[in-house]
Amino acid sequence: MKFSDGATYRMLMILGLFVRSIGRLKSTAVAHLIGSFVFHILKTRRSMVERNLALTFPKKSRAEIRDIARKVYRNQAENIIEVLRLPMIRNAEDAASLVDVDGRQLLEKTVARHKGGVIVSAHFGNWELLGLCGGLLVAPQVVVIKPLKNPEVNNQINAWRTRFGNRMVYDAQAVREGLRTLRNGGLLSILGDQSDRNGAFFMEFLGRQASVFLGPAFLALKAGVPLFVSMCHRTEDGRYAVDIEEIDMSGLGSSRQDAEKLAVRYTKVIERYIYRYPEEWFWLHDRWKRSAEITPSAE
Repeated sequence: MKFSDGATYRMLMILGLFVRSIGRLKSTAVAHLIGSFVFHILKTRRSMVERNLALTFPKKSRAEIRDIARKVYRNQAENIIEVLRLPMIRNAEDAASLVDVDGRQLLEKTVARHKGGVIVSAHFGNWELLGLCGGLLVAPQVVVIKPLKNPEVNNQINAWRTRFGNRMVYDAQAVREGLRTLRNGGLLSILGDQSDRNGAFFMEFLGRQASVFLGPAFLALKAGVPLFVSMCHRTEDGRYAVDIEEIDMSGLGSSRQDAEKLAVRYTKVIERYIYRYPEEWFWLHDRWKRSAEITPSAE
């Protein structure tokens, strides 16, 4: 392990002790200060964020784009602070005080029928809080993740993620473990908004061609289970509302073309939320780093 990794881990743990010792309103204020510092002073990836926002919202003025970008940095800092506060969630009552979710429709179509289901979400709102609280308030899930570069931070966050029955599976094992989970009647959760490193399928996403990962669609069709999009967004009272929407799978088989059609359907739902709440999405990821070459949209 690199010395810098250990130093970063220790700093985060100290920050975690601090934000857990103060109230949630004060910890949110700390997050906004951190986000504003990164936006105004460090300017980390700021030009890329503002450029992508301007291309996505061409009718907005420079001042409007700058305001959305500033909120993006504040929200992502708030996400980090809230992750450091995850140990304060001790039971379902604690989770319900932060997140408002109604999972009855999802459970009626899956667990109640002893059937698996795929849940697609995005780097939107606070996806880590959604995963932990969703496992407590709806049902435990197998969550596909990518390992963080810092091994100590990775291990600590995974320990927090799995406290209440959720299980983590790294993306390299997603196909095998995902199919096993679904065929055994479990829920599989995947973040489906990042680009596909293989760049095999492209569609229009937020106005530009972008590579789209087909994994969730492939797994749902292969296992013959329903697929849902679950998105959480901040509310005016500082809590989170979770919207769960079943995606229409009628007329689809299990071919690659069918997987592409299904991926278009759930990606359009994710896109709708980003257009509505642009400050909630993780614009610091270079979503369009892989250019569309030939592959057209499936629908």
